[in-house]
Amino acid sequence: MSKLWGGRFAKGTDALVHEFNASLRFDMRLAEQDIAGSKAWAQGLVGAGVLTQPEADTIIAGLGEVEEELANGRFQFDPTDEDIHTAVERRLTEIVGAVGGKLHTGRSRNDQVATDFRLWLLGACDQVAAWLTDLQQALIESAEANLNLPMPGYTHLQHAQPVTWGHWILSHFWPLTRDQERLGQVRQRTAVLPLGSGALAGTAFPVDRQALADALGFVAISQNSLDGVSDRDFAADFLYMATMIGLHLSRLSEQLVLFSSSEFGFVRLDDGYSTGSSLMPQKKNPDTLELTRGKSGRILGNLVGLLTTLKGLPSSYDKDLQEDKEPVFDAFDTLSHTLPIMAGLLRTLTLRPERMAQQLEPSLLSTDLADYLVKQGVPFRRAHHLVGEVVQLAENRGVPLTALTLTDLKTVSELFGEGATAVFNIPSSLSSRSATGGTAPEALQAQLNAAKQVVSG
Repeated sequence: MSKLWGGRFAKGTDALVHEFNASLRFDMRLAEQDIAGSKAWAQGLVGAGVLTQPEADTIIAGLGEVEEELANGRFQFDPTDEDIHTAVERRLTEIVGAVGGKLHTGRSRNDQVATDFRLWLLGACDQVAAWLTDLQQALIESAEANLNLPMPGYTHLQHAQPVTWGHWILSHFWPLTRDQERLGQVRQRTAVLPLGSGALAGTAFPVDRQALADALGFVAISQNSLDGVSDRDFAADFLYMATMIGLHLSRLSEQLVLFSSSEFGFVRLDDGYSTGSSLMPQKKNPDTLELTRGKSGRILGNLVGLLTTLKGLPSSYDKDLQEDKEPVFDAFDTLSHTLPIMAGLLRTLTLRPERMAQQLEPSLLSTDLADYLVKQGVPFRRAHHLVGEVVQLAENRGVPLTALTLTDLKTVSELFGEGATAVFNIPSSLSSRSATGGTAPEALQAQLNAAKQVVSG
């Protein structure tokens, strides 16, 4: 019998209940962290006078053998193993004998799993940060290659004002920077050691918890044993951070789906990041982008599921908390695909400047005409109204805005003078917006430099 409990039970667990209760199917993913925590705990028990150093050395060596078996795929799981903690301790005892039974002194699976999960998540945060950085670098590369390439900007998916490709693509860089900031905060809140909290009331043995934290790479220790075993804020924080990444990737994907369509044609997806139709031979579908967009909903569902699980729990450990790991693992696995794939898609994306130029139609410069009037001393609200009349005039005549002459403009208002029609120029419009964050070449270069500085740290 390999269960870590059972002495007070007169009969064994129903087979279906055992299957329902077991978490080994997914928490075997914590094996490395479980062994690391157990090695640190064994050494901590030496300081507490529970183990002699030779006993601890025997246990630590045995854990090393278990770790090697797991890494090499030679570890044999037992049908009665409930979870990774049970499996590791069972195998340890098989290797080192009865002394292995001393390892769990003063420790509960409650503080053990919380420690394992936090350790795993610390590594996951570092990996997500690396994937995010690579994606940010891909965005920078695309921006730098076409920093001042004019294209129409949109609000409400309607033509608004001219922008550039560099400006547009970097608009997707800064949300990922905020994601990196959130990720750092998640990591900080995760790096709190619960080990030593016991089942709920703390350990009865004088284990040096700060030494445990130092050995395992935690920056702080939990201050309340009840909270130590029940806190899953860090898991919810990770899922919220992952949800925001998914949301930002979804928005980028949606725009690239539009930009790659025949109606826009601004970009062409590489064949390696597209798929075809089983019926229509001509089709080139943006399935990679659509899946990325769709998987944002999956990550959001993981967040909502965990929050719903946590919302009504009393303090201390409850078995409901077994539901914390699968959504986090799933979100991490989803990001492990979407982030690198999006980076690769961007690096192979082909821009089509001629299609962008075709959409740089004159109405994009309406605001520039209003700005001209403002510079002549006209209040903006009055200028806005007058330019609206000019746009209506052009529409009524069936001509573009730029086809109107100064004489035409004066039929709307004598406030239009020499130089009014000179604003109908895309490069001038872009260059006029030189404030930080604008579209002028110097502002764009400053933004690009700032993005590079963020990535370089």
